[in-house]
Amino acid sequence: MKEAVPLDALVDRVMAELEKKLSISASKGGDHAPPLPDTLPIPVEEEPLSHVPDPKWEEGMNELLASTPARIGVWRTGTRALTKEVLKFRRDHAAAVDSIYGEASQALLDQFGLFTVETRYENTENYLKRPDMGRIVTEEGVALIQQKCKKHPQVQIVVSDGLSANAVDANLADVYPALLDSLSAYKLSTGTPFFVRGGRVAVMDHIGEIVQPEVLVLLIGERPGLVSSKSLSAYICYKPRKGTVESDRTVISNIHRGGTPPLEGGAHIGTIVKKMLEQKTSGINLEI
Repeated sequence: MKEAVPLDALVDRVMAELEKKLSISASKGGDHAPPLPDTLPIPVEEEPLSHVPDPKWEEGMNELLASTPARIGVWRTGTRALTKEVLKFRRDHAAAVDSIYGEASQALLDQFGLFTVETRYENTENYLKRPDMGRIVTEEGVALIQQKCKKHPQVQIVVSDGLSANAVDANLADVYPALLDSLSAYKLSTGTPFFVRGGRVAVMDHIGEIVQPEVLVLLIGERPGLVSSKSLSAYICYKPRKGTVESDRTVISNIHRGGTPPLEGGAHIGTIVKKMLEQKTSGINLEI
């Protein structure tokens, strides 16, 4: 099996071959170039530099590029974006679509002993159009939770794909153990964890009615963007029940390798849970 090539490196390889083809065509007057070789070196990622020719403040432009992954300073050729930037945009857009329509790894869920229930979302298209259907667990799911889960736990952990299955696959292996270690260090007990397919944030209210935990932690995939399709959020709530409003929830967002590091995020969630139990509140009323 061939080694997987990072997406950024793949774009650089395609650009290198396009430039080679143009140079060969220009020198030989032909329109054909050799096929992509399998042994192209993977380019080393360089410091971010602006493509803007002769910027008035080059140092400031480079500092800005180094501080954000946003698409700035990409410049253009004529009236259109540079080919390399167009390829990167299409790559990131495809990754975002894959995140929404993908499924979390069953092997990963099995690794942590997470059984699966579903909401009434039915399918991805309906999930996108009817957010309310992702807030209610199916009757079969309710029965399974009642059968398998410890009732009235101190801390209930739930994982959901949400809008990014990739976020679960990319971060759960680091976030979940770090969270368990943090809770254990604070001598806090946990209930029976499980996975919710097609979940929305407010599904934690329905689960709260069923399990009735003191604190519920929902690790859920965020809406993917063109910077990261692997961002995870942790929504934490003290005694979530029917009628809970959004201001009652505390959230730690952008948990991924380019944002809040997963290990750090997991440990921090445990600290937040401890404060919720001490203050018996969450959201805007919680003093952190």
